[in-house]
Amino acid sequence: MKNQLENIDLEERWERDPAGRPGPRAVVPEPWPSLRSVERSALRELLIHGPKSRAELARLLGMSPSSLTRVTRTLVEQGFVVEGATELRGATGRPSELLNIRPGARNFLGVKLTHDTLFAVVTDLTAQVLTAHQEPLDSQAVGDAVAQLDRVHELLAASHPDIAAVGICLAGDVQNSGGRQIVVESPFLGWSEVALADLVCERVGIPVIAENDVRALTAAEHWFGVGAGYESMALVTVGTGIGVGLVVGGRIVDGAQGKAGRLDHLPIDPGGRRCEHGHRGCLSTYVPNGSIVGALRTPGLDYEAAVELARSGDPAARMVFGEAGHALGVLVATIANAIDPEKFVITGDGIALTELARTELDASIEIHRHHTGAPISIDIQPFEFVEWARAGAVVAIRSCLQF
Repeated sequence: MKNQLENIDLEERWERDPAGRPGPRAVVPEPWPSLRSVERSALRELLIHGPKSRAELARLLGMSPSSLTRVTRTLVEQGFVVEGATELRGATGRPSELLNIRPGARNFLGVKLTHDTLFAVVTDLTAQVLTAHQEPLDSQAVGDAVAQLDRVHELLAASHPDIAAVGICLAGDVQNSGGRQIVVESPFLGWSEVALADLVCERVGIPVIAENDVRALTAAEHWFGVGAGYESMALVTVGTGIGVGLVVGGRIVDGAQGKAGRLDHLPIDPGGRRCEHGHRGCLSTYVPNGSIVGALRTPGLDYEAAVELARSGDPAARMVFGEAGHALGVLVATIANAIDPEKFVITGDGIALTELARTELDASIEIHRHHTGAPISIDIQPFEFVEWARAGAVVAIRSCLQF
C-alpha cells in the first residue's frame, strides 16, 4: 500500500497549515540502502581518522580480517573507498596497502538561513566545498523559503547531479524527536514549530536534515576540523550572538528540547548593564558584536569600525573590548569546569575580539577555572560565513552515516 503522503500536494498542505507546523512525517528516502551499519562505521573511521590499512581498520572496528575484507570489498565496489599506496605502518613487517576515502563518491548540499539571506554550498564526501552560492531570502514565510530551497537545490544539482542529501542550519531551537527535526523556534525568521526538513524533503526527493547552526558548526569541527579524533570538545561562536556547541563521549549534545549550550545569559557582573530580557550584567551585554558597538555610544558606528578604533588604540574601544574579553574568559572557564573538554575552539564573525582582548581573555580564564583543572588551550579559528553552509553539509554527511 502506497504511503498516503505520496498523493499529498505540498501547496495544499501549506494552505491547511501555512506556518509549516508538524503534520504527517515526510517519506524520507534511504540515501545508501545497500550499506550496512558496519560498512558505514568503516566509512566514518576513514573520514575522521584518515587512511588506514585493513589490519588497522579491523582492530578499530573489532572485526576479523575476513569480515573486514567483505566490508571493504563493498565500499570499493560502490566507489566510496579506493586502495592507495603502500606504507610501512609498524616498526616491523611488510608495507600495508592503505584504504582511502574517495571524495567524489557523493556530493552534499549545505544551507545556512539567516533572516534575509540563503547561503549554500555543495561539498564532496570529505566536506570540501566544490561550489558556493548565496542569494537574498525571498521572504520569511515558510512556504516561500521551502520553494526557494527547492529552486537552489535544482540550480546546484544541474552541475553537481550526485547530491545524496541536504543539510539546513539556522539560528534557533531545533529539536530531534523520533528521527525528525522540528524548528521549535527561530526568532530571526519568526518561525515556531516548523517541520522544515519534512517540507523540503517532499520537494527535493532526497534526505533533508535540519539543525541548529552552532551545533552544525560544532559537528563540522568535530569531524573535519581541529576537533577530529577527540571524544570531547567545546566550541564557542562570537558574533551577532553567542553560541556554545558541546561534544561529550563523541556525540553532539543537543538536550531534551534542543536547547543545550544556552549560556548567553551567564552572569558576569551584577552591577552591569541590563540585557533585552532584563538580566543585569550577563554575558550577552558584553560579548556580541552589537553589545560592543552599543557600549561605545557612537552614532553611525558598526562593528568593523569599532574593531578599527580598538586597533588604533582608542581608549574607550580598548576598554569595551577588554570587558568583552574578560566576559568571554568567564564563559570559557565555566564550560571547562563543567565538561573538561579535550579541545576548545573559538570562532565566529566577531573573532577579532580574541585578537584585541587576548590578555584579558587569558587572565579571566585563569581566575575562573578550577584550580585543579588542566590549563585550557584555546584554538582560535578564522571564520568565513560560508562555513555555516558547509556545516549544513556536514550534518547531512553525518546523517547519511547514521551518526
